[in-house]
Amino acid sequence: MRISEKISESKERNEGVLVSFIIAGDPDKEDTIEYLYALDESSDIIELGIPFSDPVADGRTIQEGYVRALKNGFKVSDVFDIVKKFRERSDTPIVLMTYYNIVYIRGLEKFLKEAKSVGVDGLIVVDLPVEEGKEYIKCCKNLDLDTIFLIAPNTSRDRIVDIDNSTTGFIYLISLYGTTGVRNTVSNEALELLKRTKDICRNPLFVGFGISNQEQVASLVKAGTDGVVVGSTFVDLIGSGKNKEDVILKLKEKAKELKSALYL
Repeated sequence: MRISEKISESKERNEGVLVSFIIAGDPDKEDTIEYLYALDESSDIIELGIPFSDPVADGRTIQEGYVRALKNGFKVSDVFDIVKKFRERSDTPIVLMTYYNIVYIRGLEKFLKEAKSVGVDGLIVVDLPVEEGKEYIKCCKNLDLDTIFLIAPNTSRDRIVDIDNSTTGFIYLISLYGTTGVRNTVSNEALELLKRTKDICRNPLFVGFGISNQEQVASLVKAGTDGVVVGSTFVDLIGSGKNKEDVILKLKEKAKELKSALYL
């Protein structure tokens, strides 16, 4: 699997993994492809969010990105076109982030087969509890797609074990209570959660929610994270950019800056 191979390669180089998130179709399909290539220069894994009208885990920045994409006519099929186009020039692992309603309406098996056929490597279904995901996990396993689940600061030890057993690729650690969005410091909850899960989980642990600068990344590396997930800061660059060329340059610079803090 591309995700596991990328993580192994990073470990061999004594590097943490940078997962960079943007939204499919923000502001349109063609620009998204160019932004993926911009992030590809310094990112180890790219997470591509599917716009959704009623998100529960995403903060204002990402919600606004969803609105931009949906206003410009985004359709779920567009995400598969974007990944297919990206695959013409890159083998960087791609993870789709979505809500289960999108998967359910399209049809679980149909959605997963489409994702696999264009080169998707794994999925994060934010609102699908591991306890309700047996059919989803089975389908992903049959298609060789990684199942990436989330652990929050208040997740019990028993549930952490269940999540770890159902996860392939990596575990996404939610660094704080609340929704996504840029913060300036790493929360104590994130450091405590990382310490607690490292003693339990066999999967690599990546911390996300609120990560936006080198200092945060460096402190998480020191605490033992295997990687970081960064989203809102990239989506904000897309939303506030003067033009496409300006956005591309800023995405490249930010990804390079964050990756430079991931040397172990």
